[in-house]
Amino acid sequence: MSVMQIAQPVNATEIDQLCINTIRTLSIDAVQQANSGHPGTPMALAPLVYTIWNRAMRFDPQDPIWPNRDRFVLSNGHASMLLWSVLHLTGTQAVNAEYESLGQPSVTLDDVRRFRQLDSKAPGHPEYHWVSGVETTTGPLGQGVATSVGMAIAQKWLANRYNRPGFEIFDYNIYAVCGDGCLMEGISSEAASLAAHLGLDNLCWIYDNNHITIEGNTRITFTEDVAARFLAYGWNVLRVGDANDVDRIEHALGVFRKEKNRPTFIVLDSHIGYGSPHKQDTAAAHGEPLGDDEIRLCKRSYGWPEDAKFLVPEGVYEHFAGGVGARGGKARADWTQLYEAYRTKYSELAAEIDLMQRRELPAGWDRNLPVFPADPKGIAGREASGKVLNVLAQNIPWFLGGSADLGPSNKTTLTFEGAGDFQADSPGGKNLHFGIREHAMAAIVNGLSLSKLRAFGATFFIFSDYARPAIRLAALMELPSVFVFTHEAMGDGEDGPTHQPVEQLASLRAIPGLVTIRPADANEVVEAYRYVMQLPHKPAVLALSRQLLPTLDRGKYAPASGVEHGAYVLANASGGDPEVILIASGSEVSLAVAAHEKLAVEGIRSRVVSMPSWDIFEHQTQEYRDSVLPPKVTARIAVEQASTFGWERYVGNSGRIIGMKTFGASAPLKELQRKFGFEPDRVAAVAKELLGRA
Repeated sequence: MSVMQIAQPVNATEIDQLCINTIRTLSIDAVQQANSGHPGTPMALAPLVYTIWNRAMRFDPQDPIWPNRDRFVLSNGHASMLLWSVLHLTGTQAVNAEYESLGQPSVTLDDVRRFRQLDSKAPGHPEYHWVSGVETTTGPLGQGVATSVGMAIAQKWLANRYNRPGFEIFDYNIYAVCGDGCLMEGISSEAASLAAHLGLDNLCWIYDNNHITIEGNTRITFTEDVAARFLAYGWNVLRVGDANDVDRIEHALGVFRKEKNRPTFIVLDSHIGYGSPHKQDTAAAHGEPLGDDEIRLCKRSYGWPEDAKFLVPEGVYEHFAGGVGARGGKARADWTQLYEAYRTKYSELAAEIDLMQRRELPAGWDRNLPVFPADPKGIAGREASGKVLNVLAQNIPWFLGGSADLGPSNKTTLTFEGAGDFQADSPGGKNLHFGIREHAMAAIVNGLSLSKLRAFGATFFIFSDYARPAIRLAALMELPSVFVFTHEAMGDGEDGPTHQPVEQLASLRAIPGLVTIRPADANEVVEAYRYVMQLPHKPAVLALSRQLLPTLDRGKYAPASGVEHGAYVLANASGGDPEVILIASGSEVSLAVAAHEKLAVEGIRSRVVSMPSWDIFEHQTQEYRDSVLPPKVTARIAVEQASTFGWERYVGNSGRIIGMKTFGASAPLKELQRKFGFEPDRVAAVAKELLGRA
């Protein structure tokens, strides 16, 4: 069959089908050319994605970051060719990191041809920041749907703060497509439960019910009644029995938009690899190319030229332009006109929105941050953090967050007048209650951040393991999500090794682009927040103590503002260059200071370096780093109640590390410090050993 033999559509149904088959065949051809990818789901879900985009979503391809656009999340991100096809066919425009339109397509046909190849804007999974029109990075299954809950919460909060009678500035919806894999992952259960509790009626998940995973039919692992499960959560559950019926899909989406007080879950019965004579409804259609012979048979079943590759027939671009293009363009133009009138009437609120959209902070955002006086008894890192959070949340209107059921322990509860709790009937509250759902919490925080809010989530540091996948995605997406982790060492000693973080610091420090900070005292906590809040494109972890930390006398020692450099000279030797350098973070800094004082009495010149953040320090100039850690001083000791892994880079072959090489134990803190050697006398003794003065 030649390219010229494709039948020209004569009615609306035929042009719909032509567009759907264009999505299918672009996906098939791209996977085959790359010899890598997942063709089956795009073949099955092309009608769904076509209907969402061209019949339902308010999205302007000319301005893919318009604030009131509907959001589309492809949670089963392995089906990325669905998204690359529709972004290409709609002519979605590229936007740079400064939110400026580049005047070029987000995804070109050449990008599609180079699917999964270096520098193509059609990578293997949707990547936020890399491709305009992608609302969140997906691929790890379940992350997308969980993140969509954060987006839905954000819309509710934004509407509550900024909408006024006659000015519906924020009223967008969120559509998330997911598969069996997403629903098997525990994170989706956590997120779905919370979404129902919060009555997020702006959220629609569409479940690709095709009964196939990589290992075969889902009857070998997944036989639960998914619809009943979501009914039990409290969702509005609908079913479309034929994934090819665009009218029924459109009707179900219309029911979603009319639903009040409940999120909507649409079960869409589909056939993976639809149209493939030998691979439809098989695992073989999931994660490998179909092969040239099978592709010809598929295209024949679609009425498509069998030998044509990457074909976009006449009329397809125009049909998308007349659908989502025209509808989205008008919606954006109407909104822009409304927003200009809003700006005139509510100038202060509009100014907030403008700042938020650019990820900037309001003037005076750090005013009234506490300054803690020197105190040998001190204050716990978590207590200082709570005081800072309550100031920031008052100074920055769009700063909010909460804890995974540990607010009283994390000290993250916002207690100022008017802070309120975010609930279904109070969507303006700034205290988010995530329940005991650490994994979903972190993804939801990312969803809030993707919506341009500044958000934090909190739990014990040991449970950062449960949140790690979303933390990694925050770094990958360059989001300014904030993760507040308390009980960062042995401060809750009696709870034992199950609650004592050992390897968590090292593992988080290993994530590229993640700023991990472990402050030494209350004033370092303040400076840590001051640094973090000015990061528009980096996530941060704050590891905070449960126990009291002495508040250092900043008249005697260096100011806490040194945190902005990642490491700084806190206390220096008198009478000459240091003979030994004591490097520490968190609670061990005061321990190093005590050892420093002991060594001084014995005539040994030592320097104490507070190193709250490796990441920040590594981004300083070589000159600065050498000024803190002079290369000629090779006698160095690192002290940290965590894994010793990685400290070799700072102490070198001649240095020593006082840290954890085992798990902890259940005992009071002082006994643990004695057992594992976190005492001033031990540090001083090691220093003398290094100097040959033991």
